[in-house]
Amino acid sequence: MNSVNTNVGAMVALQNLNATNSDLAVSQTRINTGKKIASAKDNGAVWAIAQNQRSASNALNSVRESLARGQSTVEVAISAGESVSDLLLQMKEKALAAADAGLDTTSRTALADEFASLKSQITKAVSNAEFNGGNMLKQAGTTVQSLANADATSRITVQAQTLTLSALSISTSTITTKTLASTAIGAVNSAIAEVSSKLSALGTGAKALGQHQNFVNKLQDTIDAGVGNLVDADMAKESARLQALQTKQQLGVQALSIANQSSSILLGLFR
Repeated sequence: MNSVNTNVGAMVALQNLNATNSDLAVSQTRINTGKKIASAKDNGAVWAIAQNQRSASNALNSVRESLARGQSTVEVAISAGESVSDLLLQMKEKALAAADAGLDTTSRTALADEFASLKSQITKAVSNAEFNGGNMLKQAGTTVQSLANADATSRITVQAQTLTLSALSISTSTITTKTLASTAIGAVNSAIAEVSSKLSALGTGAKALGQHQNFVNKLQDTIDAGVGNLVDADMAKESARLQALQTKQQLGVQALSIANQSSSILLGLFR
């Protein structure tokens, strides 16, 4: 039916044009944001999954920081422990020299002074082995407990290793006489072995922290990639879709223009 009141063709053309404009707005939003799901209204279920995974990824940032702090604390302790080990080797050298029965008093006194100085340096090395307020080598030192997962239900623990003179049983060692020097040699040998054992434990702990940090980094990258797969837009696909919708929009405008002209054509019937 030809009617001037109801233009069915124009209504259909307008509906199609509105649908095209709506699709075009969606495509433009995806291009602007880089996401196919930017909010819950786009796809509530997928958006909720993505948010949960983002939460897990963000939590892993704290885990990485905790592991980095723990690793730094252990590495500082290892550096100081290696210095202690080197100082003990020098102390053994002095003790061996002082154990010589033919050594004169002046030389023995000089060696004893150097021996005492080396002991003092060990104390300083241990007291300065501090990072972020934590010292693993002093008496009742800090035990590192770094976060291992995003729920804080698991931790990687590296036990403190005391390297004070008392803990190494050399606090009273001296080499002022041949007999005392011989005794000091045994004590220093025991201290060297103990320091090596404790450094081995610290090294194992540092390695565990480093390996877990690498795992957490890879895990976080995997989670971020998974979130991207869920919500990121395919920009090449959206570019092609945008071009098609823009063309479709222009055609829709022309179709609506043609449909709107149908009423004026009716005037020719009354001439």
